[in-house]
Parts: sequence; structure tokens; C-alpha cells
Amino acid sequence: MAHKPGGERANTSAAQAADVLSRVLAGRTLTQALAAVSPNPARRGAVLDMAYGALRYKGTLEAVLARLLKKPLDDMPTHALLLASLYLLAYTQDAPYAVVDNAVHAAPRHLKGLVNAVLRNFLRQREELLAAARQTPAGRSNFPEWWVDRLRQAYPARWEAVLAASQLHPPMTLRVNRRKTGVEAYRAELQAAGLGCRQSGESALTLDTPVPVDRLPGFAEGRVSVQDAGAQWAARLLDVGDGMRVLDACAAPGGKTGHILELADAAVLALDIDEARLARVRQNLDRLELTAELRTGDAARPQAWWDGRPFDRILADVPCSASGVVRRNPDIKWLRRPQDIAKFATQQAAILDALWQTLAPGGKLLYATCSIFPEENAQQIKNFVARQADAAWLALPPELGDGQLLPDDNHDGFYHALLQRAPRTPE
Repeated sequence: MAHKPGGERANTSAAQAADVLSRVLAGRTLTQALAAVSPNPARRGAVLDMAYGALRYKGTLEAVLARLLKKPLDDMPTHALLLASLYLLAYTQDAPYAVVDNAVHAAPRHLKGLVNAVLRNFLRQREELLAAARQTPAGRSNFPEWWVDRLRQAYPARWEAVLAASQLHPPMTLRVNRRKTGVEAYRAELQAAGLGCRQSGESALTLDTPVPVDRLPGFAEGRVSVQDAGAQWAARLLDVGDGMRVLDACAAPGGKTGHILELADAAVLALDIDEARLARVRQNLDRLELTAELRTGDAARPQAWWDGRPFDRILADVPCSASGVVRRNPDIKWLRRPQDIAKFATQQAAILDALWQTLAPGGKLLYATCSIFPEENAQQIKNFVARQADAAWLALPPELGDGQLLPDDNHDGFYHALLQRAPRTPE
């Protein structure tokens, strides 16, 4: 999607955007890079757009840059500056002269001439260079080759659609808090505020155009939360009833914790290994005016935090490759390595086996990931039920099929599997 030129971009520091991008190219996550650079609030949106855009189209941009340079640049910040500037020239409506001037101004003195020449050469040969770049595997897909190969193997009839959807700007979907208002009532509030939407789930409304949360009626009062329509299935599938004892393992940032408590008066323990991230769970619950017990702990080591009382329901939203949400986190596809998938699968199996021992007989555990790789999803569950004789793999609603949601216009990529522990046999 092309962006129209605006005043914010004119004030953007190209150097800051290049700094963020160069840190990601060196192995930092986009979140870590932004925290290290801390863009001026007035410029943050534009810096984010440049960094996100360059990462989203990195395969094409790298192929273009390789044709424009006689040899690879040893200077990583300048390499990042060129990628960010090429993104603006290729995919936005920003004034070319301003993009080039800002890039030259941000470049180190000894590389100003090179930056100027590269960008002006791109403008002269734009269509030819982009066409040639898209003939390369990474330039065509904007994903690493190993990633494309795995998708082709897993989804032979759908892999190209998955890649295309993963390049789109993600939808902004809201979860209406039914403790405070109804879906139709809140839809009317959105319309009164000039915000068009469509219903995309039981409590889900997807906006026609994303907006800052402070434009959402009643957001601060907890009448609505931002949560992808695919992620909203988790609390519904868990089938929590009033009075149940529930564990939300790997709970941060707390979106699913809040949804569980919106649906039932349950005793919820929200667990996360990261104390800082657990604070975000508290913030979300406070906004929703809901209460849960929060505890820091490793889901794979319940002996350190579990009091021995079994849970009626467990949500295991386990660490994963996040391959289903790369359009929201475009750094992921370039930071992941093929061997990471097996490492995640091993970690997931350890968490599943450990949490299973804390589930009450007859209780249910929902396994969830934001991955689209089968090794982390269906294959993981097949292996689990083969290990656990008392585990039954339950059917999901027909609209969820086998539990694998692939990214599309309505939702990101997610996986859900509902397991039930056999009831205790009467003696």
C-alpha cells in the first residue's frame, strides 16, 4: 500500500530509521532496536513505517541494492539507510528529491557521494531494477528461501496465498467486552465516531481503517480491547465456566487472560516467565476492571510455582516461531533460522508434558500458537497424544477445521488444539 506524503515524514530523521534497521540486521528484534534508539514521539510513527517497510520488502530491496552496488557495503548503518530510502522511493509517494536529500544528509561524509549516486540511479532505472529483483527467489517472495520451502511442503495448494497474505498490512480487530456492552451497541458507537467496521467473530469487530486506540470509544474504560479475530478463539474454545480454576500459562501481555475473565467468573492464575511482561497483564486487567492472580514462573517447571491443586482448564499459549504474525512483526522472518523451529518444538513439548500433570481428570487444555509450521502445531499434538495415554484430542467447531488458521484478510495465522484428560476411573 502506498503512503501519501505528509508533514510527519518531512520531520523524520533518516538516521534514526537507519539506526533501528541496522540493529535488526545485526540480530536485534525490532522492539529491542526501537527501545535502544527511542525515536522522538513526533517522529516515531514515521521511523516505524520506514523500518517496517524496509523489513517487509527486504528481499526485493536487497536484490535491487545488489545491482546498484559494485561490491557489498561494509558499513551496516549506511546499508540500512539505503534500504530504508529505497523503500520510500519504491513503495511510497514521498517526494523523491526529499528522500534522496535526507539520505545524503544522514550518510557519513565519506559515503555521501555513493548514497546520492545509488538512489539517483535507482530513480532512473526504477521499473527495470524492480522487475529484475522480483526474478530472484527472495525478491519475489520477500521471505527467506528456507521459509518458502517449508510452506510449499506444508501447504502445496496454498503456500503462495499464505505468502501474499503475510505481506499485507494486518487488520485491526477489536474484542467487545460483553460485561460492559454489546457488539451491536459498540458498533453503533464506532459508527457515531466515524469508524466503519464489520463483525468478524462472536465478539469481534474489524475496523475498515486502523486508528490509534485513543480514538476508540470507551477503550480507557475497558469496553473494548484490540485482539486479532483468530486469537479470540482461544478463550471461547477453552469453555470456562463460573467457579472453575484456570491457568493461563505464558500469559503476557494478557489479552487472552482478560477474555477468559470477560466470559466467566473464574479463578484465574496468569503465569509468565518474564516479570516485566507480566506487568502488562496487570495493566490490561486493571483497564478491564478484572482480577486474576499473577505469578512469575516457568510453565515447564510447575514444581516452582504450583500449589498442587489441579486446574479445571489450562490455556497453553506456548512460545513459538510467530510465523503466523510476521506481517505485524516483519523482523521475525529475517531473524529466524531453520533450526529454530526444532528448538521451539522441543520447548513446546516440555511445557505440554509439564502442564498436563497439573490438569484435573476430565479437565481441558487448549494448546495454542501463532505459528503456521506443522512441526509446532499438528505434529506436536500428534506426538503428545502418543506419549500421554490419558489425553483425548477433541474436535473443534467446523469453521476451524483442523485448528490451523492461515493468515488472510480476516485474521493472522494461529493454531488451536483442544485436549481433554480422561476422567478418574471409580475405584
